[in-house]
Amino acid sequence: MCGICGFTGQIAQGESVVRVMAEKITHRGPDSSGFYIDDQIAMGFRRLSIIDISSTGDQPIYNEDKTLVLTFNGEIYNYRPLREELKQYGHVFATNTDSEVLIHGYEQWGEELLNRLRGMFGFAIYDTRDHSLFIARDFFGIKPMHYTTVNGHFVYGSEIKSILEFPGFEKKLNLDTLNNYLSFQYAVPPQTFFEGLYCLPPAHFLRFKDGKIETKRYWDPMFAPDEDMKEEDAVDAIEKVFEESINLHKTSSDVEVGCFLSSGVDSSYVSTYFSGQKTFTVGFDYGEKYNEISWAKNLSEKINVEHHYKVISSDEFWGNIKKVQYHMDQPLADPSCIALYFVSKIASEYVKVVLSGEGADELFGGYTIYNEPNSLRGYRKLPRGLRTVIRKMVQAIPFAVKGKNFLIRGSYNEEELFYGNARMFSVDEKRRLLKDSSLATHPKTITHAYYEHTQGQDDITRRQYLDINLWMVGDILLKADRMSMANSLELRVPFLDKEVFAVASKIPAHLRVRDGQTKYAMRQAARRHLPEATAQKRKLGFPVPTRVWLKEEKYYNIVKDAFTGETAQKFFNTDILLKYLDEHFNGKADHSRRIWTVFIFLVWYNIYFEDGAHEAGDVPDFSKKA
Repeated sequence: MCGICGFTGQIAQGESVVRVMAEKITHRGPDSSGFYIDDQIAMGFRRLSIIDISSTGDQPIYNEDKTLVLTFNGEIYNYRPLREELKQYGHVFATNTDSEVLIHGYEQWGEELLNRLRGMFGFAIYDTRDHSLFIARDFFGIKPMHYTTVNGHFVYGSEIKSILEFPGFEKKLNLDTLNNYLSFQYAVPPQTFFEGLYCLPPAHFLRFKDGKIETKRYWDPMFAPDEDMKEEDAVDAIEKVFEESINLHKTSSDVEVGCFLSSGVDSSYVSTYFSGQKTFTVGFDYGEKYNEISWAKNLSEKINVEHHYKVISSDEFWGNIKKVQYHMDQPLADPSCIALYFVSKIASEYVKVVLSGEGADELFGGYTIYNEPNSLRGYRKLPRGLRTVIRKMVQAIPFAVKGKNFLIRGSYNEEELFYGNARMFSVDEKRRLLKDSSLATHPKTITHAYYEHTQGQDDITRRQYLDINLWMVGDILLKADRMSMANSLELRVPFLDKEVFAVASKIPAHLRVRDGQTKYAMRQAARRHLPEATAQKRKLGFPVPTRVWLKEEKYYNIVKDAFTGETAQKFFNTDILLKYLDEHFNGKADHSRRIWTVFIFLVWYNIYFEDGAHEAGDVPDFSKKA
């Protein structure tokens, strides 16, 4: 795993600039660095040695006549057969790396190379003959890629913090992204929080030539369910393709590979292929709801793995919020990213590579919201007008009662609920909260295109497609990449393999979600390898006790300082923020997710717009008041 960066054209002290850009992402590749610089481009690279760990794996890498130059972040799991095929075409290899397959493959097949790959990647290939730059990102967006233009220069990097070092880039907050963040809890790709700076979406490539940027999608994760598929056939297919993917992800490495392990079925299923090796878990000292260590320890004993764990203290968690948000590049209101930072830190003390369970929910139907189309089907047969009246009646009830949320959500049609795993603030709430209420828009402005694109699919499948394209990219994979790389650890995700998706895409909805159980068929495959209790365990996610902490005076006061500070006054009506905070503190309502969403934005803003974007520990200082 590595980090790349660069820019086109000539600037004063260009070599120093690209070296500073690369140094900013040293955590992605502390083992070595490499550069290519001519009068048309400067390319930088940081290396974390995983395959061909001798110096022959250093980058940049060239084709035979050095007309093509490659820098690459990622792993290509099928590089060996591709290498043999390319040799038959006459290509001569100078290294044993997977990287070199990309440059010869591009020379042989052009952009068609991408659909031949199995792996995770973000890479750049410069053609010295026509001065064009080709950049590509993997199928699911496991590895990042960002870009912008500055005074005619095309500037790119694995992380935004690298691009910010380019002279002349003017940092401006993208207020549209703030609006969407308040809905989704993450920056919705291809937007970023910086005006004019973009995230290259998954399964896209970009070509920069003669001052023009062309982007194109090369693969689309569309489901094509086989309604005649039998349960046993589905389970057999999942087991077979997943075992193949696990073996590829484990063997494509010259260093030891470990595994993250929670109590859930996804990482547990992965861990069953790690007998005699190492697993890693973290939890909090707030009871079993926030601590999966005992489950993980018991499973580790049963499957014969060496288990390492850590209980994260409250002060450790809060003391690392600023460091985590620095590494995230953009605010992410998912508190589990901080827990992921700690489990990555533990793992990095023992191994260079870990496998994890990301992607199983999106591919196989694991989130609780995928139950909703089935559970609401009967209620939605009532006239829409009647359901609207019922919704208004139950919304008037000031406290939670059983069935209240069901009646509220059931009053809406499917597209109105089509926004993925998180909706932090409604449009009306955003209008009241934002200083500039005109910024507030409905999530449909983002999601409608995905809804239209999946016309004819069942509602469960449509929700999965949305989550693969938005939630998984903006939240799940963002935190997986940034938190592992912050600790110079390579994280691999065997569920997010093109061939695994090919199987998942054919499984009918009734075998993904069945009788209220999510990931049904995948769980049946996991049962063949796991204890029954683990295979059937209800999904917890990565539980973090933020709602508990926000009722403690110490942490309440930290957030209150942020909500009454100068930055908060700039963007929000702080009386609304304090109302949320006080109601939560006094037990009148659970506003923890809304509070955390705004708090994390304020932390991030102070780092990148006030403190100068440097890594630091401790909770930010919000002592400046408006």
